[in-house]
Amino acid sequence: MKIWLDGGLQDIGTARVSVLDHGLTVGDGIFETVKTAGGRTFALTRHLDRLTRSARGLGLPDPDLDEVRRGCAAVLEANPMALGRLRITYTGGHGPLGSDRGEDGPTLVIALGATTRRPDSTAVITVPWTRNERGALTGLKTTSYAENVVALDRAHRQGASEALFANTVGQLCEGTGSNVFVVLDGEIHTPPLASGCLAGITRALAAEWTGAQETDLPLDVLERADEVFLTSTLRDVQAVHRIDGRELPGAPGPVTAKAMRIFQERSGDDLDP
Repeated sequence: MKIWLDGGLQDIGTARVSVLDHGLTVGDGIFETVKTAGGRTFALTRHLDRLTRSARGLGLPDPDLDEVRRGCAAVLEANPMALGRLRITYTGGHGPLGSDRGEDGPTLVIALGATTRRPDSTAVITVPWTRNERGALTGLKTTSYAENVVALDRAHRQGASEALFANTVGQLCEGTGSNVFVVLDGEIHTPPLASGCLAGITRALAAEWTGAQETDLPLDVLERADEVFLTSTLRDVQAVHRIDGRELPGAPGPVTAKAMRIFQERSGDDLDP
């Protein structure tokens, strides 16, 4: 396996990042996950735009997107696989043992791992912890992911693949690595970005292609929604058949099934929408 590290391809067994890298010591970093199929990326331009927005939000220098594109192409060529997860990680680089940044500049790592197609439906749980819609990291895709690790572990222990958060005012927000949509009386709704959710790439495309509305939604909407589905880079559009103890028989329902078909068709027609 070959990865891209700071300007070139390296063997994964010998590639090294400093143990004092700020991404490791204090979570001072950002990342993107890009779906690949047959060596080709999906929506790479949108992902790189968000990488830049996250860097600016965290106060990091803008990433060199030409280098990122070169690195992505090199990693894909060096590691052929049918379906992959391309991970772009960009950190504050070597730094002191504290919150102050060092002077050596950022670290860029691009790696690729194999993945498989997700099932058409899944189970989710809600968790008691909240997203802070007013936090310094709100809307940024950072490597400070421990909160998601804890919530996802709880989901797995309860036979689910995702955990959903409310925000601090009790509104439905997002999953650990996904956005959430609900169907009410045949209409598709998803929480607005003001809820604190990440501006998901798949979320934006699914909303645009299906006509979904951004709506402030209480968390208990999950107890009465006709259908619920998740979106993410590796899930695409995925129906939910169980939320906590509530079963949603027949998932994917008709609205979700249509959204799945639309997304599959539109994403197949344009690899960089």
